[in-house]
Parts: sequence; structure tokens; C-alpha cells
Amino acid sequence: MLAGITVAVLLIPQGMAYALIAGLPPIYGLYAALTPQIVYAVLGTSRQLAVGPVAMDSLLVAAGLGALSLVSPSQYIQLAIALALIMGGIQFLLGLFRMGFIVSFLSKPVISGFTSAAAIIIGLSQLKHLLGVPLAQSNKLHVFIRSILESETVVHLPTLLIGVASIILITTIKRWNSKIPSALIAVIIGILWVYFGQQDKAGVAVVGNIPSGMPSFTLPDLDWETVQTLLPIALTIALVAYMEAISVAKAVQEKHKNYEVNPNQELIALGASNIIGSLFQSYPTTGGFSRTAVNDQAGAKTGVAALTSALVVAVILTFFTHWFYFLPKAVLGAIIIVAVVNLLDFNYAARLYKSRKDEFLVLLLTFLLTLFVGITQGILFGILFSLLLLVYRTSKPHHAFLGRIGTTNYFKNIERFPDEVVIREDLIILRFDAQLFFGNIQYFKKLVFDAVGKNKGKVKGFVINARAINYIDSTATEQLIDVVKKLQQNGIRVMVVGAIGPARDLIIKSKLIKVIKKENLFITSGDATDSFDGVCKKTALQKKLSRQSNR
Repeated sequence: MLAGITVAVLLIPQGMAYALIAGLPPIYGLYAALTPQIVYAVLGTSRQLAVGPVAMDSLLVAAGLGALSLVSPSQYIQLAIALALIMGGIQFLLGLFRMGFIVSFLSKPVISGFTSAAAIIIGLSQLKHLLGVPLAQSNKLHVFIRSILESETVVHLPTLLIGVASIILITTIKRWNSKIPSALIAVIIGILWVYFGQQDKAGVAVVGNIPSGMPSFTLPDLDWETVQTLLPIALTIALVAYMEAISVAKAVQEKHKNYEVNPNQELIALGASNIIGSLFQSYPTTGGFSRTAVNDQAGAKTGVAALTSALVVAVILTFFTHWFYFLPKAVLGAIIIVAVVNLLDFNYAARLYKSRKDEFLVLLLTFLLTLFVGITQGILFGILFSLLLLVYRTSKPHHAFLGRIGTTNYFKNIERFPDEVVIREDLIILRFDAQLFFGNIQYFKKLVFDAVGKNKGKVKGFVINARAINYIDSTATEQLIDVVKKLQQNGIRVMVVGAIGPARDLIIKSKLIKVIKKENLFITSGDATDSFDGVCKKTALQKKLSRQSNR
């Protein structure tokens, strides 16, 4: 219960601030902090995950809806609520069909590049509240910078003073003691500053009237055309929100060994939270990083913490919304800026640049596209870049030509152990460290024929070390048959060693076995080499193990 109260103290100012990011009135941040928490407490598998409005989803809502031609603020609000319903429906269905693995396609470089760019966009979106200047909003960095340069409005100094002072105050308190609710302290001081100093009359923008009372039950106004319009945005938010929630839930679960986070149940729980939340005027929500950390540090053990947090929000909504009338928007902007600074992860980018330049390129492209093209395009193209990198790697996987170390039965990479291995001109051993399929079979063929061509006329044996080959598709099988036949026509004996069960089954059940012959299947490279040299014959056990299939 104490953890729930602690989170609520953080959630109330955060919720209102995140609603501003989404382009919604602050009250909708409190609505989003209410019903979804209750639903997740019942259905979720994490005992510490704090569900509610978050900066990333709020930005995606603003990016998605901002691209549409909406005629009124009320229409914008209705579409934001409808977005929660559609997004929740997607998550719920993914959970029912056990599709939690989809989040695996969001690689760490994509997430890092996207979140760092999003953090910059979120921070810049709050400059209008911090400077007291009416700036044209845009989720594209160059457009936003142009709007700042073209703006002729003078910075409002009292607003700037409140905003900067709030940033300094929140940052100082966080460094001193992270358990103290720095955002709430900034809110209280900001309200008192404006009220007693009459700063609202001096032009400081305040939150103003916030409707009191609980959110009413309302069915979102949906038609097929609206669903089609919102579906791409909803799908993007559904995946990003799930990624954010499951990553923080698993991170916290590592500290607690008394329960297990179920990815598919998490999808169902988050989906139901958004579906039911949308019926009570909530916009898209998920599990937040900072609030979950606070919830865990405060001692949350069960969903009672979330229920307590929701109860505190309900009490505020019912009786105390008028307290926030004089809350400066600059304070909310300061809360957001401090929160999103933690999303910037330049250390990870630096580590990638040093050790994984291909993945660094994916991160950089995602970062730049998110900043200059768009939020949705950034993450979608980031996923595409990751998949293209994966395809490239599988088309040219690692391989090694092996040689025997002295008279031992160890076979190692010739390039790594040039002084230890025995290099032969009459026998080639190739280890291919990937499945064989239509995308890399041409690369495999080139390796084979290039190796044979270097010692043309001298090669009498070719060993395919298949320990890392777990699958051979139909295209690769047909091509392999051609490769083996060509080698045999040149008087080269082809042998396969170490084929694991699935690959061995595919070899034996296909025409490939008729070309290679069962007597050329071996368990180890040593067995194949000894057979090639005529040193010894297979034992009955070796024959059984090398030819066994689930035929």
C-alpha cells in the first residue's frame, strides 16, 4: 500500500505532463492512470510493473494523430481514445495467439536509436512550455528548428525562470535522494509560486480548470474508415508499448525469484488494460520504466500496490482537481525534459561503434530517420534494417577450412592455427556454420569450387563438416546434389561428417543420400579422414550413429 501511494505521488504530475506530450488536456493523463492500473493488477504477471501513461506512447499518439487532418480538439481526443481500443485489441489478440515472440524483431540497436531520437523530440516539444513561446509543433527535427528560427515571439522570462528552476530542483533532489518525489515537490512549489506571486496575470501559462469526478463509461465512436486510418499507428504503438513493458517487467523480475513473467499473458493483460481503459476515456498506456523502478524500490510485492495507486488517483480526481488550477505548464515541461534525458543512451552507441559497426549503422539510421522523417517511419525502417542485416549475415555466414592438429583427433580452423594444423592438398574439410537454404547455397557452392580450384587436379577428397547445419531446404538440396555430382565427376570423394539429427533426416530422406551414399556419412572429421586414408573401417556402432534417422 505504501508503494502504491508513493507511485501515485509520482504518477499524478507525470500523467498530466505526458498528456500534454500526446496533445491532450492534462485530465486525460489522470484518466489513463486510473482504469488500466486496476485491470493490469488483476491480469498481469509482473507484481511490480506500474501501468499508465508513458512518454514514448504519448509521443507516438501525437505523431500519429498529428499527421491526420482533424477539424477539432474533441475529434482529436476521441481518436486518441479509439487508438487505445484498437491498440489494446491488437495486443490482446497477439496474446491469445501466443505471439509474444514478435517483440524479438525489435533489436537493441533499433530500440536504442529510436528511444534516443524520441527523447530529443519529446524534449524539444516542451520548449514552447518552457520558453512561453507559441511554436509550431513537428515531430521532424529540421521542421521544428525552422519554426524556432522563424518565430518572432520574445521569450517570456517569468515562464523561463519557472521552467529552469524546476529542472534544477528536480535534478538536484534526484541526485540527493531518488526516493523523494521530486516531481511532486516541483508541482507544489510551482503552484504556490504562481498563486502567491500572481504569475498567471503576468502571462505564465497554467493548466487551468480540470474537470472533477471519475471518467464516465463511454463507447469510443468507431467506424471502419477510422479503424483503417488508425490501424498502422495502433500496430506501431502496440509493439513499442509491449516491448517497453516486457523489458522493464523482466528486468525487475530478475530481482525477485518468487514469480515468472509470462510474455503472452502480459500481452493479454496490457491489451485488456487498454481496451477497458478506452471505455473510461483513457488513451494508450503501458508499463513505465521510472514508475516501475519506484514501485519496486518502495517495496511493492503484489498488485495491491497498483490498486492503491489507482485509489489515490481516484480520490484526486473526485475531490482535488481544483488544486492544480495554478500549476504552470512550464513545470510539467520540466518534469518531461528531466524524465526523457534518461532515454538518451550514447554509451551504448559508442560501444557498438567500437565492436559492432554494422549494428551501429542500424542504430544510426534508425536515429536519423526518427529525427528527420518521422517517429513511425523511424521504428518501422529500423526493424527493416535489422532484418536486412540478418538476411545479409545468413547469406554469407561464418565458415572455416579445417585441418588436423598433428596426429590428434582435433580439427581446427587453418587460419586460426596455421602452425599447428596439417595442411593437405588432397583433402579439403569445410565447416559451414549455418543452415543451408536458398539464400546462401550459392555462397556455399562458391566456397567449395574456389577451394577445389586452388589445388586443381590434386584434390581427391572433400569433407563437409555439417555440425552447425540444422536445416537444408529443397533449393539447397537440389543444388547440393549438383555440387556432389560435379565433384565426383572430377574423381573427388565427398563425405559428410557430424550431421545432427534434423539435417541427417533431411539428407537420408532426400535424393541427396543416393548421390553421397551412406558409407560417406561419418560422425567426426577424424573418422572421415581415416576412412579416406584407408587407415580403418567403420565399426558397427559408427555406422549406426552416422546413418540413424527417424524415418
